[in-house]
Amino acid sequence: MKFTRSEAIGAVEERADWDIVIIGGGATGLGIAVDAAARGYKTLLLEKYDFAKGTSSKSTKLVHGGVRYLANGDVKLVFSALKERGLIFKNAPHVSFVQSFVIPSYSFFSKMKFLIGLKLYDWMAGKLRIGKSSLLSKNDVLAKLPKIKTKGLQGGILYYDGQFDDARLAINLAQTAAEQGATVLNYADVMAITKDESNIVNGLHFKDSQSGKDYRIKAKAVINATGIFVDEILKLDSAEHKNLVRPSQGAHIVIDKKFLGDQDALMIPETSDGRVLFGVPWHGMVLLGTTDTPLNAHQIEPRPLEDEINFILNTAHAYLEGAPTRADIKSIFAGLRPLAAPTNGDSSSTKEISRDHKLIKSASGMITITGGKWTTYRKMGEETVDLAIRSANLTPATCKTQSLHVHGYSQEKHDGHWQVYGADLAHIQQLIKNDARLAEKIHPAYDFRLAEVVWACQHEMICKVEDFLARRIRLLLLDAKASWQAAPAVAKLMAEQLGKDEQWVKNELTDYEQLVQRYSI
Repeated sequence: MKFTRSEAIGAVEERADWDIVIIGGGATGLGIAVDAAARGYKTLLLEKYDFAKGTSSKSTKLVHGGVRYLANGDVKLVFSALKERGLIFKNAPHVSFVQSFVIPSYSFFSKMKFLIGLKLYDWMAGKLRIGKSSLLSKNDVLAKLPKIKTKGLQGGILYYDGQFDDARLAINLAQTAAEQGATVLNYADVMAITKDESNIVNGLHFKDSQSGKDYRIKAKAVINATGIFVDEILKLDSAEHKNLVRPSQGAHIVIDKKFLGDQDALMIPETSDGRVLFGVPWHGMVLLGTTDTPLNAHQIEPRPLEDEINFILNTAHAYLEGAPTRADIKSIFAGLRPLAAPTNGDSSSTKEISRDHKLIKSASGMITITGGKWTTYRKMGEETVDLAIRSANLTPATCKTQSLHVHGYSQEKHDGHWQVYGADLAHIQQLIKNDARLAEKIHPAYDFRLAEVVWACQHEMICKVEDFLARRIRLLLLDAKASWQAAPAVAKLMAEQLGKDEQWVKNELTDYEQLVQRYSI
């Protein structure tokens, strides 16, 4: 199946009845779609915006068990996440990478405490362990992190965890679902849930926001996997619904690699507010984050708060010589975690909110999944489909995703950002061979090429300039100003590929300029 909107719309118009319809095209929804389609169910996924537009493209880019969760005693979640980390490495090696982390220690007690904890972390990973934790001397730490502050430094701990490109894995999961037989559609806004005479959910009504056309479809099972927006969908199901989710914002800033290096990551285990902060090399830059700020409201494009930016900069200043200032920030971004709200206790504290996922079946039969983390997307998908089978009386079929290769699977290694294309890289290179003009860079300072725009138009379902610059390549998150400078050339080529006119180009550039402002200091 071609991965295009026209093919997906065609499938919607041809098929009246579906086994499983998923609302939400982030990590969770895409994982469910892959699982359901691989089991042979007639599967449709609808995403209101672009795939991974929300939280799923704004993570700290870590595939991890969660060292912090282990410290909080959430052993079950860590065991599960470490297993899933190993499966991501097996099934999507082109977008997942082993990353070394250094924890600098300024007391003997902290050094021993973290070593013991990380040895336990290694042990819990079992056969899927990706590295061995070890003690570092002061000189070892300085060799790995030359910018670290030396006063009181007594050494540190080296440990290993996973890193990935979240939006690239998301688009690959969408492609995998399509290859398994699912129909996957972005810019599809669910307007209503439909029910039979017994008040049981039997389908939904959505609008294709690109064409403006309405569609009504039947489904044996409807799954709400909309992350921070689950409550909006639940209110379509029941007007009396009380909110399940309490959003928590995680902010990040992106700086030049000169402030840390491009090999080893920094992990600060106990910041001034008792949380964890990472400095992670990513696509030639360094990502600093994250925060954990409880919010009462949510939006699709959150912006880091001034307090969060200052907290990250101040924490970096406490640990790094020549630490970055506001003037050094290339981009800022924030994601909202869909945390299951506490029913009692201090609702202003995110420490009281579960990091694990919750599966809920409404009286109408609609299934909602909320909470969880990127690393466990596959397991969440498996459990959700298992519940849908029981709930909708589908013919049972076993899960196949533990060993299912994700689209783009390749063991080959490539330089720079080309690595994340995996097996698709050869096709992009062929585009350049066929038309040498497509070798031109979209920005002189970065190695992104016009051929990638063509590829994304033809095979990665982009509709807006933002889809390409923010999620198919990651230039908006890496350097907001540079992404704006690249936008006119991208818009012009997209218009040629998608059959759009000059007015479309103008509108897209207006929209994108407004978006860039949210990623800029």
